[in-house]
Amino acid sequence: MFSLSLFNHILQPFNMTYRCWSVSMLPGSEREAVDSGGKIIMPPSALDALTRLNINYPMLFKLSNKRSNRQTHCGVLEFIADEGKIYIPYWMMKNLLLDEGDMVQVESVSLEVATFSKFQPLNSEFLDITNPKAVLENCLRNFACLTTGDVIAIKYNQKNYEMCVLETKPGNAVSIIECDMNVDFAPPVGYQEPKHEKKPATEDMMVDPADLMPELSGFIAFKGSGNRLDGKKKKENTDDPLNQVKAAYQRGIPDYEYTLGTIQFLRNIRPVIIDKEIENQDGFKPFAGSGSVLKTKTKKN
Repeated sequence: MFSLSLFNHILQPFNMTYRCWSVSMLPGSEREAVDSGGKIIMPPSALDALTRLNINYPMLFKLSNKRSNRQTHCGVLEFIADEGKIYIPYWMMKNLLLDEGDMVQVESVSLEVATFSKFQPLNSEFLDITNPKAVLENCLRNFACLTTGDVIAIKYNQKNYEMCVLETKPGNAVSIIECDMNVDFAPPVGYQEPKHEKKPATEDMMVDPADLMPELSGFIAFKGSGNRLDGKKKKENTDDPLNQVKAAYQRGIPDYEYTLGTIQFLRNIRPVIIDKEIENQDGFKPFAGSGSVLKTKTKKN
């Protein structure tokens, strides 16, 4: 009979009630990592009782507030608290609606390993972080488990960010110790996508920059007309590119007719134009005359 009752006692899970206090009330040096994590500090007697019971490792616990019917899950960091007391992070006390010195039930549990979790920042300032997933992954190292519906607090660059746990898989409470978990983010609370105003269709049309250039005024080289020596009127051929007068170059105005891969030299030299009527005359050939060779003799000494 004694052995049977002892065996039943060993199989019982850990279930105790303690008075809870925030980590800031813990005697000794301040521990910021504990306040921004998901682990609690328990008394030494709890460790003695846990070693005598059949529990799974790592040690995970469910904290319950019977008055408000709120619960969350956590891990344990140390067993150095005073007897009858536990110290928990302040964000965990807010989720459980607990005040300093209230009673909370601590029960050992076994949770499945997390495969997916989704978070929603409560402030749009979280979007200013360059790599939010890397920051969250680093901060979750201080946590042992996650519970759907909790609002956890992480600290980055001396600033606290609150994150609501929207979803966890494969259950509403999961263990995140040594796991490969996919993380997703929902838009922050109150975040609105920036509105992009559509431009009118007329602004989308392409405009030729040459149409916007002012008309040339003042002196233009080689713009005048000439007269023939025989008195006849000169026939103008508008198709001849040599007869097309190009506007003089003005500083500050780009050449919109520039061809890629060419080099243009600005010179004040007018091209030679040969009259086609004279060229078509019988026997006329430009530069077809004869010349004489000039010979010089050097005097021999």
